[in-house]
Amino acid sequence: MTNPSVYLIFAPMQGIKHIIFDLGAVILNIDYHLTQKAFEDLGISDFGMRYSKLQQSDLFDQLETGKIGEAEFIKAIQDISDIPLSDLSILAAWNAMLLDFPLRRLQILQQLQLHYNTYLLSNTNEIHERAFNQKLQSTCGYPTLAVFFDKIYLSHRIGLRKPDPAVFQLILDNHGLAANETLFIDDSQQHIESAAKLGIQTIHMTGDMTIEKDIFLPK
Repeated sequence: MTNPSVYLIFAPMQGIKHIIFDLGAVILNIDYHLTQKAFEDLGISDFGMRYSKLQQSDLFDQLETGKIGEAEFIKAIQDISDIPLSDLSILAAWNAMLLDFPLRRLQILQQLQLHYNTYLLSNTNEIHERAFNQKLQSTCGYPTLAVFFDKIYLSHRIGLRKPDPAVFQLILDNHGLAANETLFIDDSQQHIESAAKLGIQTIHMTGDMTIEKDIFLPK
């Protein structure tokens, strides 16, 4: 993978030494509606009421904080379905939202490691972790995202999820980061607000923004 030089184009942000990235819609392209449609096609017509980008039921919170695993999640989905559903059909529907890793973004991450401490912070789960790692390997040959960051924080592994301010404080404390020297990039307004309250500088990814088009550009 080639690594063209990149730089921060957000001029008001001074003194940035550390960058915390969200995963979905920042590094990995995702589409929540595809999972909603997939479950509706399986007969769970109210899936959109149970799970969306903005809110989710306790079942999904438990999955994302590691309180339940794959088997328990599948069983819970089967229990709310009016028709029998196979494990594989549930996994396929749940993973439908995961799209692709644009190669340019991965190149940017590699280049940024030369100039900043970089971290990944994602609300995710063991099912999605396995699926997006498979997509990553097919894209660039790396089996995990660990090669692109100094440290990865996945909600189901640490038992905390955004927007809990404790998850941001955990990263700051673990690495001795000053909040005002840290930038957090995410597509969720509530996550951005939580980080900003701790003094972390933020960029809210909205609309069709991408890090390669709107934040990090070749010199």
